[in-house]
Amino acid sequence: MNDPGGMRASDAERESVVERLRVASTEGRLTLAELTERTEAAYLAQTHGELAQIIADLPGGAPAPAPAPAAAAASQGRMRKWIVAVLGDAKRTGSWRIDDGIGAVSVLGDVTLDLREAEVRGREVDVVAVCALGDLKIIVPDGVDVELSGVTVLGDKKVQVIEAPAGQAAPVVRVRAYVLLGDVKIIGDSRAQPIKRGWFAWSEWWQERRASLTEGYESSEHGLHGLHGMHGLRPPRPPRPPRLRDRRRDSR
Repeated sequence: MNDPGGMRASDAERESVVERLRVASTEGRLTLAELTERTEAAYLAQTHGELAQIIADLPGGAPAPAPAPAAAAASQGRMRKWIVAVLGDAKRTGSWRIDDGIGAVSVLGDVTLDLREAEVRGREVDVVAVCALGDLKIIVPDGVDVELSGVTVLGDKKVQVIEAPAGQAAPVVRVRAYVLLGDVKIIGDSRAQPIKRGWFAWSEWWQERRASLTEGYESSEHGLHGLHGMHGLRPPRPPRPPRLRDRRRDSR
């Protein structure tokens, strides 16, 4: 008799597991990093047995229904949690809970928000940032979808995150930044100090398949372009033309 766990998984079954992971995150069972890793593993799973490994330590049952419109409106009216740095530094790292949106204000100071070990109780992370002569750094797990918007005057906004492939329901981090003579930087795991992670039955095959995808696209003829389609990396920009100062120096 064939092993039921060896049966090939369908796209609908993968999406069902991803939805259960989202519900577990809103219940405080998974951090943002754990949700991101398991979501990516669910899309790379090939069999029913592998999908079962990903949710083996989570309660079963059907996904929780979406909140009613009244409940959603009440959630939007709650107070935003603010982290403020004026002539100093403010950091929020380690294990913490995000029930609603986050606000960050940096005036002649630096604010650091590490979201990797945070428990996200909503469907996404919403950040509003105001920087005046200050800097904001947000650390997220590689594999999330980052949406950065806002206004910058004599400043800089930058995203350095390996995002999820298009079409996958990855966790979303939405940042609206208003910057005056300051910087806002959103970086992924690969550019930050690593955090302690658990090891599960699915961790080995997930990392092997993730690495094989990366190596396969890097070695292809259009390596970076193929990798962009799978992991959100952008192809390199063409070289900039020489600046006027460089041309004057070369002529001398």
